[in-house]
Amino acid sequence: MRESSQPLAGLRQRIARLAASGGSQSRPAEGWLATGYGALDTALGGGLMAGRCHEFFTADALDAASAAAFAALLALRTPGPAPLLWLRTVDAGRRTGHIYAPGIAELGGDPDRLLLIETADPKMLLACANDAVRCAGSAAVIVESWGKFPLLDLTAGRRLTLGARDAGTTLLMLRLNAAPTPSVAETRWNIVAAPSHALAADAPGAPVFDLELLRWRGGPAGTHWRLDWDKDEQAFRDTALSGAVLPLAARRAIHPLGAEAA
Repeated sequence: MRESSQPLAGLRQRIARLAASGGSQSRPAEGWLATGYGALDTALGGGLMAGRCHEFFTADALDAASAAAFAALLALRTPGPAPLLWLRTVDAGRRTGHIYAPGIAELGGDPDRLLLIETADPKMLLACANDAVRCAGSAAVIVESWGKFPLLDLTAGRRLTLGARDAGTTLLMLRLNAAPTPSVAETRWNIVAAPSHALAADAPGAPVFDLELLRWRGGPAGTHWRLDWDKDEQAFRDTALSGAVLPLAARRAIHPLGAEAA
């Protein structure tokens, strides 16, 4: 699952093998990466548009794990065996922790589809991302960064977006502990962990995510959603105790003080 501090040349060789394997046949149908929750996917015209860049932000470092989980589960919803490329710096790995393969399997995902590449610094991360998005054999590409990312300016973002569009690769930019900056992303989201609902015998419930659509090039933004993950259906769904669309004030009010992230 993991390739630690992979040199750029080695990554290019792996990407070439993926592109030659025919994995491009496993791209999302009809150009959409759907969440599986009908109301949200319908509101977006089918889901997140494939072959585009989508940004996921967390202003609070404590929500980083939830944002990473949401991006991974969304990407792993793509059908077939095509791999998911996850790029991050070594520093981001130290701050947010390592990906736990049994945990992904417990949530219904296939950890064998993950190829994790850790780079030494943001400059190498950006270089690897530019090659990765041009790999038509991947299910999606996640680029994880921590804090400010000065190298990811409008020019660099446009280069990534054009590469993803040309290859039909869905690019998920995971911007942890960062504030939104101008970009050419198709959608921009803020993700906050929400309390999960305990199961029988007080067992941990499914992870719950508060989503806020900050920006959408295809339509209006400002909508809030609260979703949990159905591991049996491998899809997101509306939580049992809340509506699909939540006003910001109501969403903030129902967070218990000091509640643990789901």
